Amino acid sequence: MKLRSLNRLLFLLCFNLLLIGPAFSQKKASDNILKIMKEAYELYKADKSGKNADYIPYLAKVDPNLYGITVVTAEGKVYELGDTNFEFGIESISKVFVLCLAMQSHTPEDIMQKIGVNATGFPFNSVTSIELQGKKAVNPLVNAGAMATTSLVKAENGAAKWKKINDYFNKLAGREIKVIDELYQSEAETNQHNQAIAILLQSYNAIYDNPLESCDIYTKQCSFGTTAKDLAMMAATLANNGIQPISKERLIETDHIPKVLAVMATNGLYETSGEWLYSIGLPAKSGVGGGIIAVAPGKMGIAVFAPPLDEAGNSVKAIKTIRYLSDKLQLNLFKAAEH
Repeated sequence: MKLRSLNRLLFLLCFNLLLIGPAFSQKKASDNILKIMKEAYELYKADKSGKNADYIPYLAKVDPNLYGITVVTAEGKVYELGDTNFEFGIESISKVFVLCLAMQSHTPEDIMQKIGVNATGFPFNSVTSIELQGKKAVNPLVNAGAMATTSLVKAENGAAKWKKINDYFNKLAGREIKVIDELYQSEAETNQHNQAIAILLQSYNAIYDNPLESCDIYTKQCSFGTTAKDLAMMAATLANNGIQPISKERLIETDHIPKVLAVMATNGLYETSGEWLYSIGLPAKSGVGGGIIAVAPGKMGIAVFAPPLDEAGNSVKAIKTIRYLSDKLQLNLFKAAEH
């Protein structure tokens, strides 16, 4: 009897250890993520480098001291620090997810042929890149390519197309997000350059719906008000192989994920994309509203918000913060993890 009781006790002990082990490991990982986020926040919160985008009046008025960091794991665990609930303009980060939507009705090969996937090596609003690189948009993550991508979203008319984009973004973020009307009006009044790009693309048969309507819908999609948490959730959907971490709904086809991440790697930070990949090693996308998202496939989505930008239009604090997180959490895709 004593031997049987001892065996039972050992069995229960081993069983409990099996249960406690993963939980302890997860807690340790959680503590580590928060610790490193706090280290980065303390390092960079006082950094005054860069300046707000001033060619869009609304963006020039945003408090330059705002700073928020959010990490969402592929399993849906959320870590937040700082100004993570402030709604700011999503701007060019929207390009990534409209590309995902366009891929629902067009193959990745269509995207490559109709728009292109190579890095432009030029600023985000360049006309020169269109003329020099095949008389098409070149990449979905520059303004020309984003308008062409928006034109590829299939819908009966402009209103239906906008509803389709709006509904899709709500699913990605896991909540209803809305356009900041003041930002949209501010951009619509100053987007003549983008209108000219859209018409230039039309002259080369490289935009696939009404060019000015496509430009307007693109302008509106860039005016979504999103938080760092929203963007980290959207980035985590990419990290989670296209499945939204909370709702568990598939929003991006598995086969499309590597294509989207590759485009983010080639041109996510415009003409500085090579420097980003060289030093940080993660697919990413910036927006002139001050946000940057980064994706660690299978692990997490990261979003950092801080309005002051460098000369290429990328958030200074966000670059430094994500570099720190990538290094300390060993996320760089080109570097083997240390054991």
